[in-house]
Amino acid sequence: MYFYNELCARADANNPVRVGLIGAGKFGSMFLSQVPTTKGLQVVSISDLNPAHAQQTCRDVGWAEELIRQTDFNDNAMTMMDKARVDVIVEATGNPAVGLLHARSAIQHGLHIVMVNVEADVLAGALLAREARAAGVVYSMAYGDQPALTCELVEWARSTGFNVIAAGKGTKFLPAYHSSTPDTVWEHYGLTAAQAAEAGMNSQMFNSFLDGTKSALEMAAIANATGLAAPENGLQFPPAGMDDLAHVLRPETEGGQLSGKGQVEVVSSLERDGRPVFKDLRWGVYVVVEAPNDYAAACFRQYGMNTDASGRYSAMYKPFHLIGLELNMSIFSAALASKATGCTQHFHADVVATAKRDLRAGEMLDGEGGYTVWGKLYRAKDSLKLGGLPIGLAHQVKLINDIKQGEPLRWQDVELDESVAALGIRREMEQQFGLGE
Repeated sequence: MYFYNELCARADANNPVRVGLIGAGKFGSMFLSQVPTTKGLQVVSISDLNPAHAQQTCRDVGWAEELIRQTDFNDNAMTMMDKARVDVIVEATGNPAVGLLHARSAIQHGLHIVMVNVEADVLAGALLAREARAAGVVYSMAYGDQPALTCELVEWARSTGFNVIAAGKGTKFLPAYHSSTPDTVWEHYGLTAAQAAEAGMNSQMFNSFLDGTKSALEMAAIANATGLAAPENGLQFPPAGMDDLAHVLRPETEGGQLSGKGQVEVVSSLERDGRPVFKDLRWGVYVVVEAPNDYAAACFRQYGMNTDASGRYSAMYKPFHLIGLELNMSIFSAALASKATGCTQHFHADVVATAKRDLRAGEMLDGEGGYTVWGKLYRAKDSLKLGGLPIGLAHQVKLINDIKQGEPLRWQDVELDESVAALGIRREMEQQFGLGE
């Protein structure tokens, strides 16, 4: 997709692509830092729980005062969508329950929606994407985040005739991290609590990156967008560097660590004893492909591809992702080409709340990255059969049963507030996609 010339023409005609941003946190601030230097783009309105803080964020990332004065800052995203003249809404709150409502409202207003909020997407994205298609608007993953970049690699592989064996991302992981809490997270990052606070880093959010929850959510999103399968027993996080992807991520029957072909998986940047993996992919994404014939396999060798010993499996990867700095690609793809940069198509995978420690009836769950639960990747059919509690609805709900460490939580284990709109949306999604299609 080539947008730049069209953006220049729109800038000359004073007809920019107009954006409404919901949530001026880390992702939002990275996106906002690119706005002053991007032709043909205007952020009309920024909705945040703290509008004054959002204004200061704009100053901090390089906005001139004149640009700040031209922008509406508010604390009500629903009102923003009612009043602001925008083409694309960017949902970057990270709150799954609220994110579903924002996305549905954008669709009802006939606005394209870029869903940075992967938590909400995994909770009920299949339903929202169907509603968006019916309304003639784009529902899109956020380019710059690892799910959209992985989907791009899968699309490349399939469109060029390769069989996709595995796809996913890298991260820093050891099995003990599943029990990490906001109190222990910074020691794993090599930071002190004071250093993290000075950098404005949220301990619960960063803990979700570490304890496996965010990885599970992102792999569920990829599975639901591409049709790739979730591993039957959850993510295994095998250690693997860039040169080893094709060796490690091939079927067990051929010496690898996959239970079968066509799966999502996350590779760790740490060996199980804590040593760093050589040429790790901690910040990147990958796809492992299989040569469809002997000629293609020979070409792998001739052109220096990193293959397994057989020469039939190879990997393509991107070593970094730039998060919000790359978000413009999703915005322009939606507004100018009516295309998503990755979009939920199915309900193949789910993320179920799992006990970090022995939990007692009467305790309050504190959701993603907290002290009580982490999110485990499940095949959707297995989650539905279990009656698993989605991690996106495991915040500020009371346990009514004791749960052992490592055990999944079920709907029947918690006291539900039936007035919560997100609960109804999730149930509607389960009814429409109940076979894990």
